[in-house]
Amino acid sequence: MSASTASPGAGWRLSPVALRWLCLVILLALWEVAPRAGWVPQVILATPSAALTAGVAEWEFFASALGFTLLEILVALGFAYGLGGLAGLAIGLSPFGRRAALPLISSVYALPLIVIYPVMTAWFGIGPASKIWFASLYGIFPVILSTAAGVQLVDRRLITMARAQGARFWPMMTEVIIPAALPAVVSGLRVGGALVTVGVVVAEMLAATDGIGFLITQYRTMFQTPQVYFGIMLVLVMAGTLDTLISRLERHASRWRPQQDNHHD
Repeated sequence: MSASTASPGAGWRLSPVALRWLCLVILLALWEVAPRAGWVPQVILATPSAALTAGVAEWEFFASALGFTLLEILVALGFAYGLGGLAGLAIGLSPFGRRAALPLISSVYALPLIVIYPVMTAWFGIGPASKIWFASLYGIFPVILSTAAGVQLVDRRLITMARAQGARFWPMMTEVIIPAALPAVVSGLRVGGALVTVGVVVAEMLAATDGIGFLITQYRTMFQTPQVYFGIMLVLVMAGTLDTLISRLERHASRWRPQQDNHHD
């Protein structure tokens, strides 16, 4: 009998998915118990059940705000992904661009960009435009950096073989460089998507007349804690859903890349 078979409990292990769900259940249970037991004042931390009850009772307001925020997020994602992908592609293809632009972009990415939001409101007002442009800027940098890195990591043998077969610029880009760089690009999309979501909600909390962030701020000023936490739950669901979708794309891209490398070897 092998040691792995003889060891007690070796045949019973939680899968990563089951472990995540178990941690979530424990966290929710503690969250429910802490205010009820008086460990944390309920004016500071509302229970999940109270938050859900308040959210359902005022769902009409939350649904309208959620639709407004989702629209801003989708438009900002389009700008961040589209412009960031094109900029990263151009920088990654140019040795001069990599030397000149990447250090600057990395430095700007490390700055707290929230400080420029007052400038955005001065330019575009407190309507959707300022939120969209701010969130786009907030999420564009990881997309640029990951795309440029992905282009740099493309196997040069693929490019050499494509050139030997007479491939022109666009076929080279769409059939060789972009597919080979896709796994790294998708990783940047994941981070950029999370930052876009955060950027929209934070901007709504600072200066807005609609949206989930605006509702959270409004309910907070009125000390309606359950509604505040229901709004936070909606933000977490939005961010989690986007992250799950991009994670699936990331897994598909990661599985696809080795096949391409092996195919062209």
